[in-house]
Amino acid sequence: MKEIPGLDNAKLEKAVAIRKAYDENQISLEEAQRQLKSEIQSLKPWEIAQIEQNISPEEGDEACRLNRISDIFKIYGPIMDRSRPELPEDHPIARYFQENDKERGIVKEIEDLAQYPVIRNQWLDIYDRLAEIKKHFSRKQNQLYSVLEKKGFDRPSTHMWLFDDTIRDEIRDNRALLEAGSDDEFLSRQQALIDDLTDLMNKEEQILLPTSLMLISNKEFDDMRSGDAEIGYAWLENTGAAPATAPVASAPAAAAEATGFVSDLQKLLAKYGLASGAGSDEKLEMRNGKLTLDQVNLVLQNLPLDISFVDENDLVAFYSDTEHRIFPRSKNVIGRQVRNCHPKTSVKYVEEILAKFKAGEEDVADFWINKKDAFIYIRYVAVRDADGKFRGVLETMQDCTRIRELTGSRTLLTWSNETHAPERVYGISEPGTSDDAPVTKDGNLTGKASDAADTPSIIETLTESTRLEDILKAFPWLKDELSTISPVFKALKTPLARIMIPKATAGDMSRHSGLSIEELKSALLALIAKH
Repeated sequence: MKEIPGLDNAKLEKAVAIRKAYDENQISLEEAQRQLKSEIQSLKPWEIAQIEQNISPEEGDEACRLNRISDIFKIYGPIMDRSRPELPEDHPIARYFQENDKERGIVKEIEDLAQYPVIRNQWLDIYDRLAEIKKHFSRKQNQLYSVLEKKGFDRPSTHMWLFDDTIRDEIRDNRALLEAGSDDEFLSRQQALIDDLTDLMNKEEQILLPTSLMLISNKEFDDMRSGDAEIGYAWLENTGAAPATAPVASAPAAAAEATGFVSDLQKLLAKYGLASGAGSDEKLEMRNGKLTLDQVNLVLQNLPLDISFVDENDLVAFYSDTEHRIFPRSKNVIGRQVRNCHPKTSVKYVEEILAKFKAGEEDVADFWINKKDAFIYIRYVAVRDADGKFRGVLETMQDCTRIRELTGSRTLLTWSNETHAPERVYGISEPGTSDDAPVTKDGNLTGKASDAADTPSIIETLTESTRLEDILKAFPWLKDELSTISPVFKALKTPLARIMIPKATAGDMSRHSGLSIEELKSALLALIAKH
């Protein structure tokens, strides 16, 4: 951590020596506290942060969770300044304190309700509100941690981030138990969640936030405000948050109003004589065509996917500012080491991708996230110049939920808000059909069976990897009929179905029912034929 103005290093060295002697059982807790009172007298939160950062910099991944704030209070408590700073209401650090106050109210509700048998609607309401904590975490990880890294205070990024994600996963898993009707196990986990939420709030308020106030300048806090507002706040209303995407300035006003990517690009081009200045209407020579700066920005903002670019030095250089952003980003991520943009549990994969891309061993890595209500596709591509030199990594992220649900063909012009039958678009046809073939009102070619009657290819081409969720999307009524094939499918009529259906495949159905894939396919086709 960079030196804080006015920090008494001799005093801290004494405190470190006392702490180490206690940790190594050379002195008792009482003796440690006596020496601290006698030789140190008082410690500010940022001084304790410095001690903790220096005393055990190589702690393991679970360090932040295992070392509860109560352990710090135990030794430093008698000489620790725990006062809350006085800040303007809209100060970025004040917002964290405000959110914690709201969070403590939710924790109190959990403590009270956990004493009684589960009333599902009450608990669902609590967990709906608790889910807001993701915004609190996202601002810390994308905004606050990023600035602190530049000050040399990297423990939040390497340790507290892990604790943030642990709590996020606890909330997710607890809700799954609640929805599945596992009441006893759900209730048994509430105390652990209460302890973790309380400990994290104390860590923030006693160490992280006061230290941030000491390390971060007023100008940097002013710069953080817009990014904070873009990500949003948990449980807070009337914060005056700016819209996620500011409107793009029109060409005549661009010189005064250009912001973000356009402004930076304009300055860069002007520096090298490639543009006459901000707001220029000059068109840039693209590889295939010419675009103005405003047009470049508009194209990037309207792509149906999110784009990020990491340069050859592993620094985040750019992200597209789309309204449909899947994962939050803020301008503080620009110039940040890409390794620090991920929780520590994911860094090994980031390192492996970078290494293989740079070595020329691989060019593409892709991942997908199959959520209950969304399918997210993520793709990393090695960017190389004409000479094959590695120049960086392009990351694209797309919500493919609707794309995966599309079936058949759409050859009609259809608007989302239209109330009349769509008109035929000539020149668009299915293979083997005529453009001017008569078309039914729902878009099917006359004489071609509708989707319901069209023996579904998803069943005819059934394999072990076919997803039950996709089968039920094509034939929702099968959920009630599958138990006639095998009694094991009765579980699909219970609350567990919400967990089972997104994960189950035809292979799972085959193994649990004792039917081969071919037998399962025949049984499904027979049910469809009867329906």
